[in-house]
Amino acid sequence: MATYKEIKGTQIEVLASDPSNPVEGQVWYNSTSNVLKGQSATAAGSWATGGNVNTARSQAGVGGAGDKSSALLIGGAPSGGFTGATESYDGTSWTEVNDLNQARRGLAAAGASNTSAIVAGGQTPPAPSNAVTDLTETWNGSNWTEVNDLNTARNQFPGLGILTAALAIGGRTPGQRNHNETELWNGTNWTEVNNLSTGRENFASGGTTTSGIVFGGRNGGPDSKLSVTETWNGTNWTEVNDLNTAREQLGGAGADSTSALAFGGEGPPYRAETEEWNGSNWTETTNLPTATQNLFGSGTATNALAATGSASPGDVVASYEWTAAGPVTKTFTDS
Repeated sequence: MATYKEIKGTQIEVLASDPSNPVEGQVWYNSTSNVLKGQSATAAGSWATGGNVNTARSQAGVGGAGDKSSALLIGGAPSGGFTGATESYDGTSWTEVNDLNQARRGLAAAGASNTSAIVAGGQTPPAPSNAVTDLTETWNGSNWTEVNDLNTARNQFPGLGILTAALAIGGRTPGQRNHNETELWNGTNWTEVNNLSTGRENFASGGTTTSGIVFGGRNGGPDSKLSVTETWNGTNWTEVNDLNTAREQLGGAGADSTSALAFGGEGPPYRAETEEWNGSNWTETTNLPTATQNLFGSGTATNALAATGSASPGDVVASYEWTAAGPVTKTFTDS
């Protein structure tokens, strides 16, 4: 009987631990766990259940920063109210840390990790005054510190970027919906830069201050959901191809303008659809496990985190971790 070596021309590797960067089709024997393993490819990305948040919150008021292994959940609207509560995620569980100085919902947030973030704007209590703020706060891993204000107070808008280089985009005020203002944070001050092509609120974003993307939202009454996508090159916004499903109050993630993820939202009804952006087009992929609106979104198109939000009949504590399509390690058994 021919051996594997005679058929394939090589031996299966015997390794004490799994290789750090296996390639598709590679097979090896793990001598520590005494199992045969191989690397295969997945057909699509997938969502997996992560740790539950401590305080469920919703109503277009949850800001976030980081990725699925290092993220912050900031402020928001628990049971329709207001909170300054901040939670830190380490890839397994959420831990309550120090609160914002100003409780708020509908705020813009940006940051690289759970130790470095910035928030701006939002709606402040008491309800239903609909007062909006221009307050900006920065996070150093332990505490929030108030810094220089936005030029235009507003809420229900996203941010993107990092602590020292961020954008605050669009939003609404009590007297005006569908703002198109864009403001750039340089680590010290906010400066108005070129406007969005389509003013909007309740939309999602991803990327950096030199390569950003926004998508979805609303620019009128409750039935004026948007699929419009725009990319930012550091100077101007350019309209590109639309989402497949128009929606507002959705989650988003993305490293830059060439790679992003859109998920959840409100149509109506609540949405579970997930779409991937490849720099040219949006493609529908694996749905969220639960149709959810007003949810937190963070990370990149290959390594994203969705958490909390509103899913019938109320706010939820669940979080979900996204892994994009790609090679996965399989263990061979005799069954």
